[in-house]
Formats: sequence, C-alpha cells, structure tokens
Amino acid sequence: MKGARSPRSTWRDIYGTSRPVFETDPVSHVSALVAQALAATVTDVFGVMGNGNAYFIDAVERLGVRYTPLRHEAGTVVAADAYFRASGRVAVATTTYGAGFTNALTALAESAQARIPLLLVTGAEPTTGPRRWDVDQIALAEAVGVRTVTVDAGSVPLQVAEAVATATTTRRPVVLAIPYDLASAPADPDAAADPERSRHLPPADGLTAALLPIADRLAAARHPVLLAGRGAWLADAGPALGRLAEVTGALTGSTALARGIFPEASTHLGIVGGFGQATAMERIGEADAVVAFGASLNQFTMRFGQLIGPDTFLAQIDVEAAPTNPRVDAFVRGDARIAAEALAELVTDRAPAAEWAPDPASWSFRDPAQELAADGRLDPRALAGRLAELLPEDRIVTSDGGHFLGWPNMYWPVAAPDRMIMVGTAYQSIGLGWPSVVGAARANPDPAIVLVTGDGGGLMALADLESAVRVAGGRGIAVVWNDAAYGAEVNLYGLKGLAQAPMRIPEVDFAALAESVGAEGVTVTRLADLQRLRAWAATPVGERSFLVLDCRISPDVIAPYQREVIEAHG
Repeated sequence: MKGARSPRSTWRDIYGTSRPVFETDPVSHVSALVAQALAATVTDVFGVMGNGNAYFIDAVERLGVRYTPLRHEAGTVVAADAYFRASGRVAVATTTYGAGFTNALTALAESAQARIPLLLVTGAEPTTGPRRWDVDQIALAEAVGVRTVTVDAGSVPLQVAEAVATATTTRRPVVLAIPYDLASAPADPDAAADPERSRHLPPADGLTAALLPIADRLAAARHPVLLAGRGAWLADAGPALGRLAEVTGALTGSTALARGIFPEASTHLGIVGGFGQATAMERIGEADAVVAFGASLNQFTMRFGQLIGPDTFLAQIDVEAAPTNPRVDAFVRGDARIAAEALAELVTDRAPAAEWAPDPASWSFRDPAQELAADGRLDPRALAGRLAELLPEDRIVTSDGGHFLGWPNMYWPVAAPDRMIMVGTAYQSIGLGWPSVVGAARANPDPAIVLVTGDGGGLMALADLESAVRVAGGRGIAVVWNDAAYGAEVNLYGLKGLAQAPMRIPEVDFAALAESVGAEGVTVTRLADLQRLRAWAATPVGERSFLVLDCRISPDVIAPYQREVIEAHG
C-alpha cells in the first residue's frame, strides 16, 4: 500500500506511548476496507474529522489518497461537488455522525438537485441501535433525495462498489454510512465487488424512432435553435451538437452551466435566459423549433415563460424520466450525445430550410455604465467589465449564490462548462462559495481559481475562507460583491415596502478578514484600485498570495435576470 505504515506500528512508534493504534489490524478493519475500495476509484477525499470517521480518515492517509481538511462539514460536500464539476471525476466527502452529518445537509441537497455524483462517507449509529444523540440519518438523506448504503463487516467491497455505481449511473450523491461500532471492527476483505458500470445512460430501445418527429421538425424549421445544458456537457455531446447545428442551420445557445460547449461561435447566442443578451434572446423568441439537450428548462432559463413564443415547437432530450417543464411539446429520454448523433444522421441528407441570418456582433454585451452609481459606490456593470479585462484568461470561476450572479455570468467568458462552477444555484442556496475554491483547485492544478461571492454568502461560509486560502494559495482570487445587503431580498421585498433593516448588512471589511488568514486583501472603491489585480496577475504564482478584492458596489443597480424575477413575482 502506497504510503502505508507497517501493520505492526504501535502507538509508541508514532506518539511515544504504549497504547495500540488500532483495535484490530489496520489493513482489515471496516473503515480501512472502505478506504481501500474507494482508492480504486477516487483520488481525493475532503473532510472534517470526528468520532464517526476518524478511523476512515486515518486509513485514507495511510493509503496515500490525497486528503484535504476543511473547517465546516458543509464545505466537505461542496468541495467534492466542485471537484466533480471541474474535473468530471468522482470525489469523496466525509463527516462524523449526528451534527457533522446534519451540518452537511444543505450542501448534500444542492448536489442532489444538481445531479452531482459524489460519495459522502459518514459515521452512523451503532448496529445495536440509536443512542440518545443519534438522529435518523437515512431518513434525512432520503428527504433531500439521497440514497444511503450502510456497510457491514462481511460485505464492504461489495457495498462500496454498489455506492460508487449508484452515484455514477444515477448522477446523484450517495451516503456511505459506517456504523460506529464497526468503524474499527474486523472485516472480510474477500467479499466480491460488482463489476464496473458505465456512468452514461444506455440508449433507450427505439431511440431513433422516438427522435423521428423531432428530426422532421428540425429539418423543416426556418428558425431552429439548439439549446444545451449541463447534462449535454456530462454526456460529452459538444462535437455531436456542433455537427447537428451545422446540418440543420440552427442557432445555438446554452445554459450558464454549459457555456462553451458549442464549437462554432458565429452562430452561438450565448447564455439563454436571464443572463442572456437582449438581442440574442429576441432571436430565440423568433424560433419555430427549439430542441433542448440535457437542460432542465428551469424558470431562469425559460425567463419565467417568456423565452420562446407560444407557437414554437419545444423538444427536450434528457436522462430524466419525464419532461421537467410543462411547456415541452415532445420529450425523449436518452443520452444527449447519442441523441444528437442520431438526429444528425436523420437530417443529414435533407436540405435544411433554415433562414437565419446570424449577427454575432449584436449579441455581445456593451457596457454603458459609468464607474460609479448615483450613490457613489461602484456600478457592478463597470466593475464586471473591467474585471473581464484583468482576470487571468486561464481561469476557473467558482460562484456562490446571490444577486451578484448576473454580473460575472453576463460579462466574463469561460473556455468550457467545467470552467464555471456554480454550487448553490440548483437548490437556490447561498453560503457555499469559499469551499468550492478548494474542490476546483484540487481538480485542476494549473488555472487561476476565481471565486465570486456576495457579502451575505461570504459571511455565511466564512469558516472555509482559511481553507480556500490554504489550498489555492497564489492561484486564488476572490471577488466579493459587497453591497452591504442581502441584495436579492432588497430587490424582491424591500422594494415592495417590507422592512429593509433585516435585509441590510453592516459594512464588512473582507480585505482585513482575508489578511487574518494569510491572504492579501484589497478594498476596491474605484476601478483604479484594480491595478493591484493587474500586478498580481503579472507576478509568478509562487511569489504571490491568495488575493481578495473587497468590491464596494451599489445595491441600487439591479441585474436583468433579477428584474425578470421581480416581474414574475409581481
């Protein structure tokens, strides 16, 4: 075992006392076998140690699997989630039982909603029954859509293989629970494991026949549009979608989580929905056929029902069992790549009827904003535009949730869908930003890791500010959109006349907070203050620190997507 100590190592060898390290041989106890079985599949574990997972973490360390500690249990799941989004590789989060597990539930719900395959290895109540402090963790996990596999001493490899296969084939997190009394108990290392399963959905019977009506509508459409979501990226459907767009003459668009998936820029409308450019969204409104691949068609993508016209044919191809939006006219369950390839074959010999006249110049954002808003604080549009010029081109952007989401999504291009990590949007959560830096940094050792967070979410996740600074080091940048408020709540409810005092946050000095954990902090009140970012980017990585830009923006400038939310809610 790489990096393992001898099984005969004693407590005196390591800690200078005669107490034994393990109650049994460390290579054969239950926690060690869980770690060994996972080491065949995963390379990274993110965790917070406690009574329920101490033996598992020790085994991970002995095996040489890379273990990254975080400071809050929610952060362990966020880091594993971001790791998958940035790399496509499954990671493991680990917490103790009880409070450790319940602390991770919000992040676990986000991963379930976003369909992220990860493993959460956690302690569990003893096999003899619950103690007075135990809660029903299986029921809690099930309540947020997550299955639990509880290991026993006789079937560890089989159960770990089942958990991994379930996560990868269903694209959802799975809890792998180790009962407290089994954590260091002897285990059978020879239990058979399941063979490896494919992570992609197999083609459904009759897929080509099911696609024929969609092919007919695409071939006959004068104004066809192809829309790709994150599911298309997971299915590696980009080249197939590019070919389909070429043979049909379709314009293309993507959700925020699939940006960069289409290979041809001249016919690409950019992000579809509230983050989209107005002229580009008008083109979609003129479409007579829209086919969505691996996109959930949520309220933001569909602009609360205003994205496409009432007579537009809308087809959805997804691995879900049924349409995810009532507006869908035709639904086919299938893998996005396989379906796109089949559709391209079905229409290749037909002359496309498309009459689009692409005008990409009119689809880019033009920034009319002045440096400062009327209240004397930075206009976030001007800030976003300048940051787009100064941020390292080779970057992964990780994002917390909040009103500020509109600005980086509208103004900052990224090279591919795995370069924009938005943890929290599926569950509409804030406070998951700082630990997402950890997962993205571990997933890819080269690019700059750029976090965007608000002051509200940034404070909520503050426990893992230190984790982000420690792991990302000189590759890390955080842009804090500091409007001294919960901006979305002010826009949705404060403008309706509700009391705004609970929606306001006293000005927080994030630059000083950053410096307290070894980062460099810069307070940005004018665009000229961003010159420090220019100098930072020109400095070799090993000679610079994690940079936190505390950007004092105006709360009065409302993002276009937020205006759509306001209008939809009256």
